[in-house]
Amino acid sequence: MSELRIRAAEPGDLDAVLAFWRTAAEGTSISDDRDGVERLLARDPEALVLAESAGDLVGTVIAGFDGWRCHLYRLAVHPGHRRRGIGSALLAAAEERFVRLGGRRGDAMVLTRNETAHHAWRAAGYTPQEQWRRWVKPLA
Repeated sequence: MSELRIRAAEPGDLDAVLAFWRTAAEGTSISDDRDGVERLLARDPEALVLAESAGDLVGTVIAGFDGWRCHLYRLAVHPGHRRRGIGSALLAAAEERFVRLGGRRGDAMVLTRNETAHHAWRAAGYTPQEQWRRWVKPLA
């Protein structure tokens, strides 16, 4: 694989990111649209982190920090590029960002049924917290 480039997303990347998620991400989110990602970048321009190889988008992670907690979303690696360290590189960049911002602990949203992701998160040093349950309410 050619050299991996990790960088913050820019507004011109949004269509490619949305298309990438349809290929590489498990499941969909209510925020998987241009307006949602534009709001993310407007609020926190460095939150959406991209991995590129040979100019192609091969991975993403959203590393959101609200001043209190560090949240990880949309860690996705293109199926044809998995098991090459891309996810690890994205998580390292996210964690470095959190430390720089004063964060103390990262948490990740991981689908219960996504066993492949469970292995990747465990390998990265994350563990599930069985005492917590996610509660949601769509606002739109």
